[in-house]
Amino acid sequence: MPTADRAAPSDTGYYGLAILVGLAAGAAGSAFHILVDRLSVWPSILAAALGRGLFAYLAAAAVAAAMVCAALFLVRRFAPEAAGSGVQEIEGALEGMRPVRWRRVLPVKFVGGVMALSSGLVAGREGPTIHIGASIAAAVAERLNLGKIDLRGLLAAGAAAGLSAAFNAPLAAILFVIEETRRQFPYTFRTYTAVIAAAAASAVVTEAISGTSPDLEIAALSMPLTTLPAYAGLGVLLGFVGVAFNRVLIMSLDGARRLSARAPYLLAVVVGAATGALSLAMPEATGGGEKLILTLIAENLPVGLLAAIAVLRFAGTMASYATGVPGGIFAPILTLATAIGLAVGTALPALVPLPETAAAAFAVAAMGGLFSSTIRAPLVGVVLVAELTGAYDLILPVLVTCAIANWTADRLGGRPIYEVLLERTLRLAGATVPPIPDEAAAPSPVGLDETRQPRSS
Repeated sequence: MPTADRAAPSDTGYYGLAILVGLAAGAAGSAFHILVDRLSVWPSILAAALGRGLFAYLAAAAVAAAMVCAALFLVRRFAPEAAGSGVQEIEGALEGMRPVRWRRVLPVKFVGGVMALSSGLVAGREGPTIHIGASIAAAVAERLNLGKIDLRGLLAAGAAAGLSAAFNAPLAAILFVIEETRRQFPYTFRTYTAVIAAAAASAVVTEAISGTSPDLEIAALSMPLTTLPAYAGLGVLLGFVGVAFNRVLIMSLDGARRLSARAPYLLAVVVGAATGALSLAMPEATGGGEKLILTLIAENLPVGLLAAIAVLRFAGTMASYATGVPGGIFAPILTLATAIGLAVGTALPALVPLPETAAAAFAVAAMGGLFSSTIRAPLVGVVLVAELTGAYDLILPVLVTCAIANWTADRLGGRPIYEVLLERTLRLAGATVPPIPDEAAAPSPVGLDETRQPRSS
């Protein structure tokens, strides 16, 4: 049983803890990013050694399948809650419904995530780094036996620090905690300031290691006001895509669960092997996609090829996430949106006059729009895209696209993907999400007995 709470730290002491968590999350997130980037070049090394014949494709399939299976083994054997993004786990912890078992989550999320993402799966690093950051916060909170509100505030600060490290986007990370976890976050001046401090500290470490320029700097000039109706139309399209994305993702997870009951590693082998072969045949269909975004914008590809890439990226995201290895969906969403936005921006000039940089501008706006319709956090979508690309001149078109995409998804009955994922996780664990949690009475998500199941509502 947890011991009685110690005296709460002073405000200054609490902010110091948040900064400590932010620094540690920034270092861990940067190390995670660097390792994935370094290991992800293995297809190029293999192709240089073996060429691109049948044997090279078989070897690539075997390597990727082995990496995915190794990541899945770590998750299944040591930390089942480390599967997938991890954002839903943190939301569950903030509600007092999921324990944060940081001792096992930290190594499995880090090592398993590096292997899974380096294999070429269509998954992002932001989910793992968010989970890693919150787990670091859980370790600090457990060591100091913080009270419930302070503990939950520090968990949110760690999550924000993890997202800040993933994309070097501290403002979007702060807003993500406030907008995405609005039901769970224990909003006080003290906890809110801790989130800001942690995100900023993480950004300091990230920029010291990786530089201060935007992760996906895009030269997209401002668009005339007369183009805003086109962005509204793009928002409608992305609203439909976002709702489809969420529903197919849940269907994929349910199908994978049924399959794993009979053959636990079959999907990992098949998806890993296909990913390895595609990493040589069509690299655009593999990986998280951050570098691909810049490549797609620079190459001026025809609409048909962009549409094909969008379909492959959509299918790849579903298959990769369904394997159950650590990996997020932010980066795949942004890359999928880029392909859709470029396709729209390339096709529209045949119908209406648009500036030469319209395709890039539509790609930027689409990133925010699809994020808004899937995650259902439109303000985060606007700020995240601005910080990622540096295209601040496009704030108004992005805002229009995000608002319309969010509205369209709502009218279609779409729900935030992490809310749905959390409900699914709790349902499978024999619990349900409570209505609005009581901030003062919620149980501590840290220090629960390892065998204890989440309470039923």
